[in-house]
Amino acid sequence: MADIKSRVHAPGWVGEFRAFIMRGNVVDLAVGVIIGAAFTSIVNSLVKDIFNPIIGLLIGGIDFSNLFVTLKGPHLATLAEAQKAGAVTINIGLFVNAVIQFLIVGLVIFWTVKVLTRMHVREDAAPAEPPAPTKTELLLEQIRDELAARKV
Repeated sequence: MADIKSRVHAPGWVGEFRAFIMRGNVVDLAVGVIIGAAFTSIVNSLVKDIFNPIIGLLIGGIDFSNLFVTLKGPHLATLAEAQKAGAVTINIGLFVNAVIQFLIVGLVIFWTVKVLTRMHVREDAAPAEPPAPTKTELLLEQIRDELAARKV
């Protein structure tokens, strides 16, 4: 069995793929996607459970999730009942929910980038030590000092 393992060689692309996956950008992207998925569930709950009831109350008690138009099939009171009965519907309320979610995500991303940009600008504005003089600058300083010494 050990002889079989020593004779099996991985294709060359496996090493390249491993190097690609372990690069910092790919790992950062993966973390971003995972955090984005978690953030999406928070935004979905925020829109569905907080914003939509408030907006619905303000405009007369409309439940956006049940705002739909039946194209074919029985006209029922809720979207769930219509879908269960096999009706063909245009789900306006679900679209409104998606638009609200998009706007919230866009707003949060805008403010996050704005805050991070301000923090980065402040870091850049911090005084840095002057760079060490180059060899050319040191040589020119020596020449200047020698010329100044000759005049005296």
